[in-house]
Amino acid sequence: MRVPALAMLTVSAVLTAAPAAAQAYDPKYPVCLQSYGEGGGHRIDCSYDTLTQCNATALLGGQCLENPFFAGARPTAGSRSPRPRRAH
Repeated sequence: MRVPALAMLTVSAVLTAAPAAAQAYDPKYPVCLQSYGEGGGHRIDCSYDTLTQCNATALLGGQCLENPFFAGARPTAGSRSPRPRRAH
């Protein structure tokens, strides 16, 4: 009795699972525009080279943000690891 019940539970869990969303951030561009649509949905468009360029489009509605997955991103000043100290 346990095996058929477990099998039915497994099948129903697989069939009702929602598909996962793909990564929305394009790693080729440093700036993204996040806009919200009707019904609470949102869209992320990572096709901007500068915040100024993105802000010109964002006037129509949306918010510009730095792309956290930008492939050419440089580490920030505070993220460098300290240099090892030399013994004298």
